[in-house]
Amino acid sequence: MAVGDEVIRNQIRRLRFENGEMTQQQLGDLAGCTRQTIIALEQGGYVPSLALAFRVARAFGLGVEDVFEFVPDEDRPEAED
Repeated sequence: MAVGDEVIRNQIRRLRFENGEMTQQQLGDLAGCTRQTIIALEQGGYVPSLALAFRVARAFGLGVEDVFEFVPDEDRPEAED
């Protein structure tokens, strides 16, 4: 998901499958959000609030930076054009 010229990537889909093939609904229940929010996060169509990012990460027993990655514009290959 792009925020200005930056990108925030996440590992939610991979982590769900590594955690017993957790469903989007199960993760949403654990994180206190809807299944639709999880879908939007996985697709990169939504940048979570800081509170939601912490809740999602904690649902996996991880820190925020283990789930979400901030990629500044200058660190993206396509930014070198």
